Amino acid sequence: MDGHDSEDAKQSTADMTIFVSSFSFLSQSRFQTMSDSIITKIDEMGSRINELEQSINDLKAEMGVEGSPSPLPPSKSVADEVKKDEGSA
Repeated sequence: MDGHDSEDAKQSTADMTIFVSSFSFLSQSRFQTMSDSIITKIDEMGSRINELEQSINDLKAEMGVEGSPSPLPPSKSVADEVKKDEGSA
């Protein structure tokens, strides 16, 4: 029976090795997928921020206030107009 137990132990070790190897590969694959997804989202956010900055600069240029801070916060009616314009875009 000791010989049979030895074979079972060897098979169990081989099974465990295969399981750990498969689990390691699967974990690495999932991590890489998540990492790629996060990097893609960060790149998209960067692009959107750049577009937003460009839009703000374009609006400043249209208003003729390039480089000069606004002395007063926008009035409520101006803010409402901006919201209307954003909603239609």
